[in-house]
Amino acid sequence: MSYLILCDSCTDFTESMEHDSHFIRIPLTLHIGDYDIIDDETFDQKDFLKRVAEYPECPKSSCPSPEKYIEYFEKADDIYIVTLSSHLSGSYNSAEIARTMYIEEHGEKNIHVFDSKSASAGQSLIALEIDKRAKKNMPFKQIVSEIHAFLDSMGTKFVLETLEILRKNGRLSNITAALVNVLNIKLVMSSDGNGQIEKISQARGMKKTIQKMAEAIKEDAVDPANRTLYISHCNNPERAEFVKQTILELLPFREVIIAKTGGVSSLYAADGGIVVCY
Repeated sequence: MSYLILCDSCTDFTESMEHDSHFIRIPLTLHIGDYDIIDDETFDQKDFLKRVAEYPECPKSSCPSPEKYIEYFEKADDIYIVTLSSHLSGSYNSAEIARTMYIEEHGEKNIHVFDSKSASAGQSLIALEIDKRAKKNMPFKQIVSEIHAFLDSMGTKFVLETLEILRKNGRLSNITAALVNVLNIKLVMSSDGNGQIEKISQARGMKKTIQKMAEAIKEDAVDPANRTLYISHCNNPERAEFVKQTILELLPFREVIIAKTGGVSSLYAADGGIVVCY
């Protein structure tokens, strides 16, 4: 059976995923004031980060229309869709609408939409897990069932270099953000398991914060010896390597993948941010 894995553009593709025809990126649009950026292969991270830093408000994103998903539905027998957390974007709802519209018009088809309950590296890891099973010619329903089980055990952690985006979108007060910056406090954040963001730890300085993140991963990682550690970085490959080594000192992950953040995940992670899923 032929298959496609449609991923909204918050999914951070590796170079091999970029060249694998089974993976399709469906772009979101980023808005910095009146300036719009399509999050596709034309995305310029350096220019984007500069514009974000200079813009006094929080940039926004808009999800793909259902039609953007539908145009791929007849190109394979089995269609898997991976979106960023439904608590962060309307991308999941748009994909579900696309599925409903298509089935109402054309009849039943193997289309399933996964709410990643994560973002960035989490979506990438889910997409790779789907691909691994599809390449073994597993039945569609079995893949869907196994991926939902994987989602229930997947962990997401991230650390931020700057809290400006949190300040701009109202998650931190100006006073709190100023104090945190002055004291060089960095936050370890996590998905609460339902796609919402929560702070789990903090430390002074990035190295100590990464160590705390590694310790938190040790606490909740499921069967790391048989799992993949996926690290996405925003404009800081050296930090991603440090994160990799720090985590591997505590846990024997089977495989480690490092990727660059795309447009939407660059917005969430901000310059220097790291997202880790496992």
